Amino acid sequence: MPYKKTVFIVNPHAGNGSTGKAWPRIGERARDLLGPYETCLTGGPGDATRIAREHLLNGADRIICVGGDGTLNEVVNGFLDENRPIRHDAVLGFLPNGTGCDFIRTMPIPTGLEASLDTIREDHVHTIDMGHVRFRDHCGKTATRYFHNIASFGLGGEVVDRVNRTSKACGPFLTFIWGTLVSLFAYGKKRVVIRVDEGEERTVDVLNIAIANGRYHGGGMLVAPDAVTDDGLFHVTIIGAMSVPLVFWHIPKLYLGGIERVRQVAMQTGKKSIASSEQRVLLDIDGEQPGTLPAEFSIVPGAIKMIIKKSP
Repeated sequence: MPYKKTVFIVNPHAGNGSTGKAWPRIGERARDLLGPYETCLTGGPGDATRIAREHLLNGADRIICVGGDGTLNEVVNGFLDENRPIRHDAVLGFLPNGTGCDFIRTMPIPTGLEASLDTIREDHVHTIDMGHVRFRDHCGKTATRYFHNIASFGLGGEVVDRVNRTSKACGPFLTFIWGTLVSLFAYGKKRVVIRVDEGEERTVDVLNIAIANGRYHGGGMLVAPDAVTDDGLFHVTIIGAMSVPLVFWHIPKLYLGGIERVRQVAMQTGKKSIASSEQRVLLDIDGEQPGTLPAEFSIVPGAIKMIIKKSP
């Protein structure tokens, strides 16, 4: 479809600074393939949300995010207001170039400059769900946020907190492996009360719980192998507390598949989930660490129109 106004939202710091260095080349090629557009560079946290919202309200009908999952999460939050899109006709494109790009392991969005720009030029639009979470921020206040991929709590929050305070020069896989191993030795099991939909409230000692719209997080961990982004459901993976040696034994299943065969793992689906704890339990929302439990998660079906690669 012809678009009236296209805006690229670029995080120059994504990919440990590689996005900023590559943007002049990417931008030139984008203009060749897509025609005129406006460029907005982010300068810090929250910028991508603000920029996306301002441009959508001022007539933009195609927003293209350039960065990683954290930048994409901010852009997504600019698209939505009170469980509904700001503009129903607007579409979202994604040029993945960041430390964490787990979402494209679920969605057919290719890596590489030519392939990703060709996908946006081909303009195959697919409607996907979003997650919404109400939680406690680090000031103790109630906050809300949308997420496109996975929200988790427990070890995942500890890992993201550690990873985001360190250099990511080694790339996503080694960065998250290092963060997981170091956090694991410092992690004490968390006792969490959780309920999915109107089911029974459960008290469980957990390593981590993932509320999943996508399948992968943490640099390639296949934590929700059956999740899809358009079924109107969360896929909830509860990983019970384990000894450190047992965690090491099962880590390959997180990356290669088979987590569902681990005895300490339980999986279910639902549209809502509520979790709380008397302990301090950190959240991981699309690779960001904005706060802690208690939290309420709800699915927002068909929330965003996204450009993906068309199946052959």
